[in-house]
Amino acid sequence: MPKATVAAIVHPAEDRQTILLTRRNVNPFKELWCLPGGHIEDFEAAETAVVREVKEETNLDFAPEQFVGWFEEIFPEHRFHAVALAFAGAGSGALQEQPDEVSEMAWFTLDEALSMQLAFTHNLVLNRYARSLDQ
Repeated sequence: MPKATVAAIVHPAEDRQTILLTRRNVNPFKELWCLPGGHIEDFEAAETAVVREVKEETNLDFAPEQFVGWFEEIFPEHRFHAVALAFAGAGSGALQEQPDEVSEMAWFTLDEALSMQLAFTHNLVLNRYARSLDQ
């Protein structure tokens, strides 16, 4: 049975072309950059989960403004199957690394992030987000 997960495209309030990526410190995809996010807990709303996950991983307060879409994440080689719900919005506060899950965090331009190999389906997520900005 697939898990339900969330992913956050976190940007500064004044700049939707700059996004936050985290480097994973856990498997699967350890050492790859990705969007902040994680599993939705039992009886938790998706928007509540994405706000919680951003806080847990980055210490930022996240204000979801846009539902980017849903993405199937099927990686049999990692025994991982999830349906990810992606949200974009502004992050505020002070970044603080959480070494249990994240080994590094950094701001990237959207173009820089699109050129990277990201974990999960996060390249697809960012491509859909970029297309939404062009409309």
